[in-house]
Amino acid sequence: MKNLEQHLSEYAKYHRDQRNIYTHYIGIPLIVFSVFCLLSKPAFLVNAPIFGDMVVSPALFVWAIGNAFYIKLDIKLGAVMTLITGAMVYFAQPIAQNGIGVWLAVSLGIFIGGWVLQFIGHHFEGKKPAFVDDIMGLAIGPLFVLAELSFELGLRGALKEEIERRSGPVK
Repeated sequence: MKNLEQHLSEYAKYHRDQRNIYTHYIGIPLIVFSVFCLLSKPAFLVNAPIFGDMVVSPALFVWAIGNAFYIKLDIKLGAVMTLITGAMVYFAQPIAQNGIGVWLAVSLGIFIGGWVLQFIGHHFEGKKPAFVDDIMGLAIGPLFVLAELSFELGLRGALKEEIERRSGPVK
C-alpha cells in the first residue's frame, strides 16, 4: 500500500495551479457532503448499548471505512478528517429526512455544484482530474485539500516539501 507522501504526491501532480487548488477547497467538501447526503437515506434508529439511540445509514459505514483509511495514512490528518466528515454526516441527516424529491434535489444540486467547481479548476490547470488515471484520486482528494490547508496555515512543512520535491511547486 502507498504511504501518505506517495498518495498525496501522485494526486498533487494534477494540482499544481493555485487556482485549481482553491476551487478544490470548496468543490471537494461539497462533493463529499453531497455523497453523505445521498447515503444518509435509508436511515434506521438503532439503540446501541454504549451510545444510546443512534441513526445508522450507509453514510455511517462509508464514514467509518474512509476515516480508518485516512488514520492509517496519517493519525493527525486522519483525526481532523474524522471530525470534519463526522460533522458532514451529522448535517446530512436532516437533508435525508426530507421527502425523496427534496432530498434528491438538494443532494444532487450540491453534488453537481461541487463538480462544476472541480472542472473549472482543472480548466485552469490544463489537466484532467487525477481520478481519471487512478480511481484512488476520489478517496485522496479530501485528504489533499486538508493537507493543502494545513500547508497554508504553516503546518506540516516537511510533508509539503516532500510533495513539492516529487510533484513540483504550486504555481
